[in-house]
Amino acid sequence: MAIQRIASKWEKTIILKQRELIRPYIPDTRKYNFEQLRDMVDTYGLVYVKPDHGTYGNGVMSIEPWRDELEPESPLQYKLRFGIQSELYPTLEELHAVLSQRIGKRLFLIQKGIHLLTYRRRKFDIRALVQKTPQSAWETTGFIGRIAAQQKIITNYHGGGSIAPIEELLGPYLEPKEFARMYKEMKSLGVRVAAQLARKFPNLKEIGLDIAIDDQHQIWILEVNTLPALFPFKRLPNRDVYLKIHRYAVAYGRLKK
Repeated sequence: MAIQRIASKWEKTIILKQRELIRPYIPDTRKYNFEQLRDMVDTYGLVYVKPDHGTYGNGVMSIEPWRDELEPESPLQYKLRFGIQSELYPTLEELHAVLSQRIGKRLFLIQKGIHLLTYRRRKFDIRALVQKTPQSAWETTGFIGRIAAQQKIITNYHGGGSIAPIEELLGPYLEPKEFARMYKEMKSLGVRVAAQLARKFPNLKEIGLDIAIDDQHQIWILEVNTLPALFPFKRLPNRDVYLKIHRYAVAYGRLKK
């Protein structure tokens, strides 16, 4: 039987929000329109706009109020960022008009912006891999840190990002006891998320959970990928992590022996 995949980010968000233990980890996420854009920028400042269907961070943009720091009396503007490019607009209405042409009739989502921790002045997030074990239980089998390319808003490897062990990235921010607590919490969250999605999609066998850690050390779910890349985990110093990932993936039919 084929491994189940879920393309819609909105559908996954709705399913996850039904679980009380998961809901606090989900940033405010809504369907994109001008009213929601205005409300969320007013509330959060930084927001992200992303296509409902899409992979590798393609189509992800950020929007935030902007003022020239060298000229405190300069007018407030709004910055739209995509890739390594940015554009300034005098009003949200004008930004929205341009964005609407780019979006067309496709469904886009708008999400509260999380101020990510940084490594050598570059933002990073964490990919957790969660898999069905040969005994049909869920297990979070690996973590990898994803560092954004210079000046990019996405951390995705396909977008020029790089990878590193999470111990290296979180070490400067967390004492060993704090790291152990956060590690345990992320492992548990991965299992909860996979189990919740599997209630509706019983043929789900694996997920990639994208986790953000903000400057208050709070954990957030950025996105769930149901066709996660396995090869980055080969590059972890601990070879045993990938050997287990490979063994589980063979057991449920993703990889060959």
